[in-house]
Amino acid sequence: MLHTQKLQDLMQQVGISSFKGLSRAAGISERQILRLRQGKLEQMRVNVLLKLSPVLQMPLNELIATFSTVEFSQEKTAPTQELLREITNLRKEYDRSQFQLEQQREILLQELQQSSLQLLESLLLQWPTAAQKAQENPQLAAVKIVPLVQKPLDKLLQAWGVEAIAPVGAELPYDPQLHQLTKGTAQPGETVKVRYTGYLQGEKLLYRAEVSPV
Repeated sequence: MLHTQKLQDLMQQVGISSFKGLSRAAGISERQILRLRQGKLEQMRVNVLLKLSPVLQMPLNELIATFSTVEFSQEKTAPTQELLREITNLRKEYDRSQFQLEQQREILLQELQQSSLQLLESLLLQWPTAAQKAQENPQLAAVKIVPLVQKPLDKLLQAWGVEAIAPVGAELPYDPQLHQLTKGTAQPGETVKVRYTGYLQGEKLLYRAEVSPV
C-alpha cells in the first residue's frame, strides 16, 4: 500500500512490531491504520491523529506532511494549513481539558480525604490516648477500647455504601461466590462458620468472607 513502508519504519523506531500492536498502543481501530497506509489521511478524524502522534513520537504537522497525499501547490496549501490550525486548536483544547480534569481529581481527592477524616474524627482524637493508657495498664479490658475503633469504622463504611457479608462467628450456608474456605472442604449449601468477615459495596464484591466447615 501507498504508505505501508513509511509506517512500518516509524513503528520500528518506537519498538512496535505489528499494526495490531500500534492499534492497541494508540487506542484506535485497525481500520484507521489501514486508511493511513492507503494514503487516506484526509479521511481520518483529527482525534485519531492526536492519538497516533505521541505513539509514533512524531509531531502532528510532520505526521500530516508524511502521510498526506495532498500536493502542497499554491492552490492546495490553504486547506492543509487550515487543517493544521484546527489540529493545533484541538491540541490546545485537549491539553486544557486534561489540566482541568487533573485539577478536578485533586479537588475530589481532597474532598474525599476531608469527609473521611470527619467520619474518623473521634478515632483520630481518642485512639492515641486509649493506646497510651493500654500500654500503661496491660490489664485494661479490650472491650473498653474496641468501640473507639468500631464506631468510626462503621460510620465510614456506611457513608461509602459498604456492608459486611456476615458477622464473625455467624453460621450460614456456604456460598462459594461470597465465601472463601480457610480450611477443609464444603459443598454449596452446607453450614460454615465465618472466621473473617467480607464486604460488599452495593452489588460489587470487595472481599469474600473467610469461612470454615462447622
